[in-house]
Amino acid sequence: MKIAVFPGSFDPITIGHVDIVSRASPLFDRIVVAIGVNSQKQYLFPLEQRLEWLRQVFAGNPKVEVNYFEHLTAHFCRRIGAEYLIRGLRNASDFDYEKTISQLNQIVGGGLETIFLISQPAYSHISSTIVREIIKGGGDASPFLPAQIEIQPA
Repeated sequence: MKIAVFPGSFDPITIGHVDIVSRASPLFDRIVVAIGVNSQKQYLFPLEQRLEWLRQVFAGNPKVEVNYFEHLTAHFCRRIGAEYLIRGLRNASDFDYEKTISQLNQIVGGGLETIFLISQPAYSHISSTIVREIIKGGGDASPFLPAQIEIQPA
């Protein structure tokens, strides 16, 4: 069984994330969309809210399961039997960063393979960071969010 993990903070999940999972679905038997919890990081939305959004968004995809983890992504992958990581790339900066992380994950994760999917042009400008700034600034972030997610401007 081919199991992949799509890790992230998903603070919040965007339509770009959903597109990556949709495009990766035919490649794997199971995709675990997993929130990495970092106690040093400040999140805009609590873990339970982000997990609930992921469950709502992927409810119609039987290949997707939602989970969360602490510590290293590679250790989480090993624990659940995943041999692949899925990462979306929006630009060259993403590639440079993700390439280094994937090389480290190969070593730490005992051969864990990272599959890169290039963002569709329509989504390449969208990031959770930008969406959070729109929300914090009282703007309408709905064009960047899955239809299941409703966030009222601040």
